[in-house]
Amino acid sequence: MSLFDPHPRPLPLQGEGVVRARPSTIGETARTVVYAVGIAVLIRTFAFEPFSVPSESMLPTLEVGDYFFVSKWAYGYSRHSFPFSLAPFSGRLLGAEPARGDIVVFKLPSDDATDYVKRLVGVPGDRIQVTGGVLHVNDLPVPRTPVQSPVYRDGRGNSLLYRETMAVGGAYDTIDRFRSAQDDTEEFLVAPGHYFMIGDNRDNSQDSRFLGQVGQVPAENLVGRASFVFFSTNGTARFWEVWKWPATIRYTRLFTWLRPA
Repeated sequence: MSLFDPHPRPLPLQGEGVVRARPSTIGETARTVVYAVGIAVLIRTFAFEPFSVPSESMLPTLEVGDYFFVSKWAYGYSRHSFPFSLAPFSGRLLGAEPARGDIVVFKLPSDDATDYVKRLVGVPGDRIQVTGGVLHVNDLPVPRTPVQSPVYRDGRGNSLLYRETMAVGGAYDTIDRFRSAQDDTEEFLVAPGHYFMIGDNRDNSQDSRFLGQVGQVPAENLVGRASFVFFSTNGTARFWEVWKWPATIRYTRLFTWLRPA
C-alpha cells in the first residue's frame, strides 16, 4: 500500500478489531487442572506407571534408588490396573500370557494392596523347585554360569554373580550369596491362573517360595511388566530433591532396559 493512499480506510472504532487477552477465570483454571489430571490418570492406567525400588531383592537387575516404568498393557487389565484398585470388575480384560523371565510388578496376594516386583519363573502347570541354589523348572535345572563381578563379591573376593538362562525366556543375572533355606525348597506345582515369582537376589527376597508371606500370584494381581529404568540415584536423594541430582544420579543406569537378553 502506498504511503499516500488515495482511498484510506476509516480507523476502527475504539475496541473494534482489537483482540485483548482475558485473564483466566477460576473455572477455566480448574478445568485445565481436571484435564491434566485426567490425562495423567489415563496414561497411568492404560500405558505406563512409574515405580521405585525400595529393597535389594532384585539385585543386580534393579538397585535401590532405581525408578522404572511398567507397561500396563502387557498382560491386559485388571482392577489393580486402576488407581486404588477401584475398578468394579474381576479377572482380566484383553489379557495376555506373561512369559518366564519377565520382571513383573504385582499386588501382594495377602493384602491386594502392596506392590512387589519379582521375576516370573513359573507359569500355570509348571513344577518349580530350588535345589542346591539351582532353579529347576519341570525337573530340568535352569543353566547358570558364574560371572566375574567387581561389585558382588564375598569376603574372600569370590564373585557372587551368576548368569541364568531360561530355555524359553532369555538370560539374566542373579546373586547367590550363601547357602540358605531358600536354596533347597519343596517342589511347587503352579496352580491354574497363578504364577511363581522369585527375586534375582536369591538369598534376600520374600517371594513365592514363602507360602505364608507371598505364595503364588493370581493372574488378577499382575499390574504389568517392568520395561526400563528412567531415573536412578545412589539412594541419598529422593526423586524430587533436584538440587542433589548432579552428585547422586547414576547416569549409567538411565534408560536401562529390563527385558531378558
